[in-house]
Amino acid sequence: MEEQLAELAAKITELEAKAGVTNTMFAEAYYYLTIPLMVIIHAGFLAYEMGASRQKNVLASGVKNILAFAFMVPTFYFFGWWVYWGFPTGLTLSPGPYEISGAGYANAIALPWVESMGPNIADQASGVFWGAFTLFAATTASIMSGAVIERIQVAGFVILAVVLGSFAWVVAAAWGWHADGWLVTKFGVHDFGAAGLVHAVAGFFALGILINLGPRIGKFNADGSANHLGGHNLPFTLVGLMLIIVGFWGFLMACVIIPGEAWSWYSDKPTTIYGTPMTLSALAFNILMGFAGGIIGAWAVTRDPFWMMSGALAGIIGCASGLDVYWPPLAFIMGAASGALLKPCAKWLERRGIDDAVGAVTVHGTIGLFGLIMFGVWATGLPALQGEGVATVTIYGQVVGAIVFFLLGFVPGYVVSWILKQFGLLRVGEAAEISGLDMAKVPVSAYPEGINMSSSPTS
Repeated sequence: MEEQLAELAAKITELEAKAGVTNTMFAEAYYYLTIPLMVIIHAGFLAYEMGASRQKNVLASGVKNILAFAFMVPTFYFFGWWVYWGFPTGLTLSPGPYEISGAGYANAIALPWVESMGPNIADQASGVFWGAFTLFAATTASIMSGAVIERIQVAGFVILAVVLGSFAWVVAAAWGWHADGWLVTKFGVHDFGAAGLVHAVAGFFALGILINLGPRIGKFNADGSANHLGGHNLPFTLVGLMLIIVGFWGFLMACVIIPGEAWSWYSDKPTTIYGTPMTLSALAFNILMGFAGGIIGAWAVTRDPFWMMSGALAGIIGCASGLDVYWPPLAFIMGAASGALLKPCAKWLERRGIDDAVGAVTVHGTIGLFGLIMFGVWATGLPALQGEGVATVTIYGQVVGAIVFFLLGFVPGYVVSWILKQFGLLRVGEAAEISGLDMAKVPVSAYPEGINMSSSPTS
């Protein structure tokens, strides 16, 4: 009997080991898949920006977008990843209550020369998780990129992209998208899909730049009225927006902590990054409902195809903070409200002399904060973390988070762009802007055979 029990125990141990390997392989494959899906976001932003650019600026817009992506990879490797793990408790670099943060922890797992940051066969997940976060960083740069097309210098743009993608948004993520983050532990901030800490930070970083960059030549008249400077290819822009939506499935998949890794909260169920329970069904329901609501809300208000597709993106962003817990009809309502708000908010900015070429400040900044704050209305009392005695979601806490994310975006965007402006690194010269950046700066023509493309988004 004892021999049989020992044999049974050995078999159980073997099965548990095999199950653990299977879970680990699934988790690694899951995150690995999110990376190419998020690359589709950048294919979308590329098409979106180039379509929204006038024919003389098409390649210049595309080149700077790709360069931002390229620079984000090494900078996030060398210091962005360290910032995420080092700063959750604030500027003290001390460990938080879960002890997965602080300078010591970051030094152990995120410095470029440690084992987990290389091809360590005992750790197959760190690189994949780092890759997903690197794509989040690149997304922030692409959000900012569209707002500043047709007049920004490439060198200045790359510097701004690195500041945003490898520092500003990473601090926001450390504070509000980490179980040890002080906004989470003290104020109960909940932002599952990063409406505030990715979208709003990037949107208001762009606003800070636009104030110093100024409008495109010909955008405003002497009396302050605005002219419509349409892009050269609206269908290209619409396809780009749809590709961004496709890529957002990867973005939001990567917001889930899958069981199977040492850093997973549970061994048998997915959670949010805060350790709170969720399901992939919630994502499927609510992404689609937010998407549909955004399209319908924007179309009802504008009857404009450009704003309709921008509404699809805004609809998802507007309910992103609560995609893990929203009842699907509520996600639809939030999406529709977000889509309806888009054009009026964009026009409000335009009347104040802000030339946002693609509406990025509104789509990502305004709607990101709207969704973040409204989550506090709908989900007050929800535990922000796992365990007993943890902080809970409140309207006050979400507003505090919104203010912090606004400042983390706007202040560095404004300050760094102001410094670049003083050194002549922010805006191209008037002659280059008038003749077109493709021939003046790239210098290659996007349409050397003189193909005549029609105009784009309506005002």
